[in-house]
Amino acid sequence: METGIEKRKQFNLSEIYDNETVIEIAKTEQLNSILCSKPNDAWVKTNKYANNSKYLPIDKVEFLLRKIFKHFKIEITGQGVAFNGVWVTVRVHYVDPISQEWCYHDGIGAQELQVKQGSSPAQLESINKGALSMAFPIAKSFAVKDACDHFGDIFGANLNRKDTLDFYVDQKIIDNAQKAQEEFSKIIDNK
Repeated sequence: METGIEKRKQFNLSEIYDNETVIEIAKTEQLNSILCSKPNDAWVKTNKYANNSKYLPIDKVEFLLRKIFKHFKIEITGQGVAFNGVWVTVRVHYVDPISQEWCYHDGIGAQELQVKQGSSPAQLESINKGALSMAFPIAKSFAVKDACDHFGDIFGANLNRKDTLDFYVDQKIIDNAQKAQEEFSKIIDNK
């Protein structure tokens, strides 16, 4: 008696990809496990002025860029004034540690201008001296952090999100890569 449901053969990566690709996928899986890990609790700060939202300070984000990617650069792609503040867009370029190719993530940040207490930011004379020179670097830092959120949890991506999924390493990928590497070594040794 047929049920209409056929039992499908389970495939593993070594049947779909060549050995070098399986090894690269496993390395990517291991990198993702680092990027999706939670940041150091001691690094996480709370912003009491923004509903007690959590954040990573820019020095920790820059440390992680240097530690994980080794080669990176930050390009300011735009800036401007909007309402009572300034905005900055950036492109964070980095060398992918697996492919060794340059890649990038974009981010945007904004910061309101400081004004005299009780004043309206619409009145130009109420803007504090030096407000622009303080606001633009802060907006740039926010933009860099926004771009780096795309890397994963270790950069603070999910600090203020609810109902997120935890990343887990697919051990089958790692095992297949080890088998592929062993097979690849045998081929090389037989030459």
